[in-house]
Amino acid sequence: MEISVGLGARTAGDAFDARSERTLAAGVAARIERLIGLFRSLSPPSGLSLTAAATLATLERSGPSRLTSLAVKEGVTQPAMTQLIARLQESGLVSRTADPADGRVVQVQLTDEGREILARRRAVRAERLAEILARLSPEEQTALGAALPAMDALANAQQAGSPATGSHGRNGQLAAPR
Repeated sequence: MEISVGLGARTAGDAFDARSERTLAAGVAARIERLIGLFRSLSPPSGLSLTAAATLATLERSGPSRLTSLAVKEGVTQPAMTQLIARLQESGLVSRTADPADGRVVQVQLTDEGREILARRRAVRAERLAEILARLSPEEQTALGAALPAMDALANAQQAGSPATGSHGRNGQLAAPR
């Protein structure tokens, strides 16, 4: 079966109807929950919460960002993000600078130390995951490799479109409107 990963790409030959999409969504959601558990078990103890690590990764991907924008992206309240950024700044993982377009606005950016922490965490996870992947059949490994573009498309589709989380973020907390 051929699956298009493009946004909104549907043809008359697509096998998905509304019920199939709901079934697919339920199956994907269930698998993501299991993968989150796997991800947590692979993550090294570093003193960083998953939200802190995710915020650092967002800054690495997106570059400097306003606090309000980070709070929305990470699905937390602005006061929670302000506290998190203060802790990350104390640890030397992020810095705050004036926005070049508007000096009254503060932007948060990842420091070199923050990049190093992310790289170390990813290396440990990759090493631990490689041990688990070695237990899978070659066919299962190939299928996982083939699914990587679809995983990226799914993550990018959520960021590009309307929020899938509604007014609640990743932790079920009320998030700022998007």
